[in-house]
Amino acid sequence: MTDLSFHELVEQLTAILDEALEHPPKPWSYFTDSSPDAGYFGVLAKLSATEAGQAVSGTSIAAQVSHVIFAMEASSAFMRGDLNPPGLERWQQSWRVPELDEAMWAQMQQELRDAYRELRRTIESHAVSQAQSVGVAIGAIAHIAYHLGAIKQKIAALGRVV
Repeated sequence: MTDLSFHELVEQLTAILDEALEHPPKPWSYFTDSSPDAGYFGVLAKLSATEAGQAVSGTSIAAQVSHVIFAMEASSAFMRGDLNPPGLERWQQSWRVPELDEAMWAQMQQELRDAYRELRRTIESHAVSQAQSVGVAIGAIAHIAYHLGAIKQKIAALGRVV
């Protein structure tokens, strides 16, 4: 058995991240179904601002998205060496979303895309720079996947097919 190279590790991390946000990178998947719209972008594109902003079991889909954006930004910063976490206040703010209109919902989805691209670039450039960065990358991806599941549960509770 040969050891996994850093390149192979990063390739696997980004493949799982891509699956969570975009779609499975192969005809099969690691954890979502293999449809091209199984990730955040495909799932969220089907929702109106009204649906995204509606509280379901305590939080809205938009609040979940806002929190994931915050978490991706914080993870990227930490992997790049910023050891000053954003703090409890910023974490709490990540859950507060004003009433949405369609333009705001589109903007939030763009912010998610931007945070994803930055996290992906950071994983490619910093994930294997130190052991803790590998842990942050894995934790970030797990956190993103968790919230994708929570969002899909909220969509199902709204009576929509995921």
